[in-house]
Formats: sequence, C-alpha cells, structure tokens
Amino acid sequence: MARVRVRQHVNPLSSKYQQSVTIPNLRDIYGDINKPLHLDIGCARGRFLWEMAQVEPEWNFLGLEIREPLVIEANNWRDEHSLNNLHYLFCNVNISLGEIFEYLPKEVLKRVSILFPDPWFKRRHQTRRVVQPKLVEDLANYLTVGGEIFLHSDVEEVAKKMCDRFSEHNSFYRNSNDWLNENILPVLSEREKATLAKNQPVYRALFIAGNRE
Repeated sequence: MARVRVRQHVNPLSSKYQQSVTIPNLRDIYGDINKPLHLDIGCARGRFLWEMAQVEPEWNFLGLEIREPLVIEANNWRDEHSLNNLHYLFCNVNISLGEIFEYLPKEVLKRVSILFPDPWFKRRHQTRRVVQPKLVEDLANYLTVGGEIFLHSDVEEVAKKMCDRFSEHNSFYRNSNDWLNENILPVLSEREKATLAKNQPVYRALFIAGNRE
C-alpha cells in the first residue's frame, strides 16, 4: 500500500479539532473487548501498535491520531492483516478521551504510551503540546491502579515537561528519577529506531498509576 502524504504538523487548538468525533462501537471491532488495553496517543502511521498487536495478542491496542488520513491508512493496513485486537481512531485526545471510554469496559486501560510527541518548540506554541493538565487528569480517571504510562522523546526539554505534568498529579509516581537506559517495551517505535540509528539520545520515563504515599 502506498504511503499517504500528510502535513507533519496540525494545530490541535484550531476550531476543526475542537469538535467531538464519531466513536464506533468498539465492542464490534475487538474480538474480545475485555482484554487489557494499551492506548497509544499520537500513533502517527500506527506501525508501532501494529507490531505490538502481533507480539502481544493477549492485549487490545488503540491508537489515537489527530491526522485523519494516517488513521484511514492504518486501519486499512490493519484490515489487510486481519488483526482483531487493534484499532486506530481519528480524534483530538484532549477533546475526545472521555467519550471514547464510554464505549469501553471499566478498568480495562492498563497501559498508555506517548512516544515522540510533536515538540512545538516555539514558546507561544507550547499550549499545542499533547500532554496538558486535562490529559493527565483524564488518564488518572481511566488508568487502572498499577497501570503504566510510557513517555519517550528525543527532545530532553519536552521529555522533562511531560514528566513534570505527570509528577504534579497525585495519581502518578515515577518509577525512577533517572531516564530509562533502554526501551522496556517489546517493540521500538519507528521514530526511536531512526533516532538510535543516528546515535542520538532517547529520553524515556515510566510512570505508574497509584496514589503516592
């Protein structure tokens, strides 16, 4: 399948992305809706989740992406390979996350990944970054106790800011004050592979859901 050409950046604060989206009945999509769920926020072309869904068939995987053409491409790719534990959804996660979880069983969310989100370097654009206090609060409401949040970036300042957001919330604690030396997930994202191939650093952190002592 030919790759779809799309814009690298879209402004999540524009009016186009402030609207609710149609959420499909996820019970009709997944072979078993009660499997533990891994949510990937900003899944891009979805290849990371596509590999994960095959490595861990006992899990369900849901990728959220704000660029709709990439979602269409990813679901077509999923269908060609007949995976019933994987779905991709077009949405602005800071608008639609609560609506999505109306279609899922309670306490099914066990793992979240936010891998190499758009850094939005300019100070005036940093409110466009995906990890905002509302997202952290929403994840606190849906992630089960003991659930994991994986944060990866190749920009240290962005990684630190994401960590600050989660550290500020009493429902999450970081498993280590240091960056993780290696990826502890069974699959590397496309961006991580490319970054490591250039001998550049990746800043990784793991947060656990659960009230701090």
